[in-house]
Amino acid sequence: MLPIGKTAKQGKRGILERLDAGEIVIGDGGFVFALEKRGYVKAGPWTPEATVEHPEAVRQLHREFLRAGSNVLQTFTFYASEDKLENRGNYVAEKISCQKVNEAACDIAREVANEGNALVAGGVSQTPSYLSCKDKAEVKAAFRKQLDVFMKKNVDFLIAEYFEHVEEAVWAVEVLKESGKPVAATMCIGPEGDMHGVPPGQCAVQLVKAGASIVGVNCHFDPDTSLETMKLMKEGLQAAKLKAHLMSQPLAFHTPDCGKQGFIDLPEFPFGLEPRIVTRWDIQKYARKAYDLGIRFIGGCCGFEPYHIRAIAEELAPERGFLPEASEKHGSWGNSLSMHTKPWVRARARKEYWENLRPASGRPYCPSVSKPDGWGVTKGTRELMQQKEATSEQQLKELFQKQKF
Repeated sequence: MLPIGKTAKQGKRGILERLDAGEIVIGDGGFVFALEKRGYVKAGPWTPEATVEHPEAVRQLHREFLRAGSNVLQTFTFYASEDKLENRGNYVAEKISCQKVNEAACDIAREVANEGNALVAGGVSQTPSYLSCKDKAEVKAAFRKQLDVFMKKNVDFLIAEYFEHVEEAVWAVEVLKESGKPVAATMCIGPEGDMHGVPPGQCAVQLVKAGASIVGVNCHFDPDTSLETMKLMKEGLQAAKLKAHLMSQPLAFHTPDCGKQGFIDLPEFPFGLEPRIVTRWDIQKYARKAYDLGIRFIGGCCGFEPYHIRAIAEELAPERGFLPEASEKHGSWGNSLSMHTKPWVRARARKEYWENLRPASGRPYCPSVSKPDGWGVTKGTRELMQQKEATSEQQLKELFQKQKF
């Protein structure tokens, strides 16, 4: 049996030192969905004011991901740009401030990272300003305001994540590179490419040329679809004779029926996705496929709970040489079920059972797939133009009239 946790405390090594040495880096999971379910994030804006209002909840989730095997903790700064914190009636920019939200996120992540051998990554994501056709300077200013905090708090490296348009992702990378710290960049795209039709391979090339040392995908698509996209990114980089480390942080939902926009087009988004949740065994398979594809920064996004991250760490434990602390309470491929009182459950204490199980949803009158909404809006579309004022009743009425059940 492999040891639980590191047998010896390693010295602090940076993200590129780890990846250059061939080490597997395990990311964390999805904060906005996990904390929304726990009552600390509001669906809709999805902004991270919980770092100030409920720091104990953010701290505990970081701690659970660390125990599950994460050795990178991202600051909870998703959608923490000032324009997002004041978008559509959001009170956070005015009553708390962009700076305080980002500072608190950095402090919490660092506190927990110091409890283990983890790195802290400061993260920025797509902005309302870009979607509303603001110019390059204004969009970059939003990223730079967050970067100022990350530099003050001395995060270990930076991530530009959750970008639907490679143009904006490139702008983010260019700003983050001003720090002199390593930069990773992930896009929320599938095999069809970004929302302007730029193929995944070309997206990867543009991100590396902008200065990203690590590139990949996060969110919007399930593990299998995300790995299809990663294969295209890898091929694009090889064709351009460019080198970069690869990173994958997909959804923990099955989304074979998604269109180009990903899971936010599904009618179940965001409150009816639970029947689509992937199992821990699905994630072990994903981790192995990602590793075999050459990806060495492997984590998750929306829907990923600590037990999903533990599944990555357990699947790749032979390569890493140790198991995560959370494996103290988890038998490999269900072998702890040998302690169960019921004999038919004890019979499930084996890999062959769980590896071949086809889980039922328990919903006999529901379809197995859905029809995505597919409104086709993107940067510059009238309905996508953002505003400081709360969405009006008239604006909602117009949207209701467009929606089909």
